This record gives sequence, C-alpha cells and structure tokens, in this order.
Amino acid sequence: MTHHTVGTTVRVLGAGLRALLVLTLVCGLLYPLAVTGVAQALFPGKADGSEIRDASGQVVGSSLIGQRYDLPPEQGGGAPAPDLRWFQPRPSNGLGTNSVNTRYALLLSGATNRSGDNEELIRWVRDARAAVVRDNSTASYRVDPGDIPADAVTSSGSGLDPHISPAYAKLQIHRVAERNALGVAEVERLVADHTAGRVLGFLGEPRVNVLELNTALRDLTRNG
Repeated sequence: MTHHTVGTTVRVLGAGLRALLVLTLVCGLLYPLAVTGVAQALFPGKADGSEIRDASGQVVGSSLIGQRYDLPPEQGGGAPAPDLRWFQPRPSNGLGTNSVNTRYALLLSGATNRSGDNEELIRWVRDARAAVVRDNSTASYRVDPGDIPADAVTSSGSGLDPHISPAYAKLQIHRVAERNALGVAEVERLVADHTAGRVLGFLGEPRVNVLELNTALRDLTRNG
C-alpha cells in the first residue's frame, strides 16, 4: 500500500511538473512572442506606445497621454504658469509639466470626484474660464466667454486626455500666432491639418491631439 501511495504521488507530481513546464513554455514564452510579433508586424506604431517624433526624429511623447506646457516654476513654489507660446491642453492635475516638448513626468491619473454643484469645482471652472479669456485675448482678438467650450475649463475623467476640441484649439489660434510671430492663417492651417474627425465617420467627436499639434508648431517655428 505504501509503495502504491508513493508511486501515485510521484506520478501526480510528475504530471503537475510537466504541465507547469508546458504551460510556462506556451503561455510565458511562445504566446507573448507570437502576440508581440503579430503586433509589431501589423501595428508597429501602436505596439511601441504610439510614440510621436519631431522633424529630427526625436521621440517627444505618446499620442495617448496628455502633456502640459508650462513655464519653469518660480522660486517659492506655487503652480507654474502656462507657456502661452503653445496650445494648452485641458486643465488637469494629472498631467506632468513639459515646457520644451521633449519630456514629461506623470504625476497621477484620475477625476476630481466632485459633484456638479460642488463649490470648489464651481470655483475651479470659474477661475479656468477667466484664465482662458485673459490668456487668449490679444490686441486684435477678444475671447467671448460664451464661446469657451467645456473642455477648456474641465478636466477629463482620467486627467490624461491628450485631445482638445477643435473649438478650444481655434480659440487659442490668435494667441499662439502672436506669441510665435506667425500669421493667423498659417496657424489656422496647422490646426486644420491636425484635426481628426469622428472614427468611422460617426463615433466620438472631432478632436485635436495637443502634443502632435505643438510638435508641428515647434517644427514650423524652427524652420521659419
């Protein structure tokens, strides 16, 4: 009986070990290699993280993750001011700062978790609305508060949305043109070239990827 029990135990352990080795080989090596190979063959850009490169070929970020464009923080702390040479993303505490469009550091991701009637949220929206009017009005262009879209004063659910609406991009055109000594029509063409339509013509909303737009803007100012 003892020999029978030992023999059975050895067979069970042997079968379990063989199953472990086979599953490790299939699931831990062959399957990941197959999926990686298919992804690299069919979707190389997406498989590598949807990287965005500038005209020199340098990776400046991912098209899937938003970035901020702020001035260096002043001594003594405080929130950095936006660098108004660039198109600005949606307001969000989840975005890392990026003043030179070559690197970024993520801080956190998440929504505000505040209700629509929360006093602090209402104050944030009012402050953001006033800042949009102040920052984007120029000597020849005055922002109408009624034209400010919702994405200009509210963050996304993740806080990392890389896109803004065409309306918010259009609202920033005069300021960006003035700060970079470019013609308004030239910047309008740049925005139009980087405006993506609805997926399949009916899914989602038209959108502008801020990183792609600012990368093109920087290349334009360098060549200009």
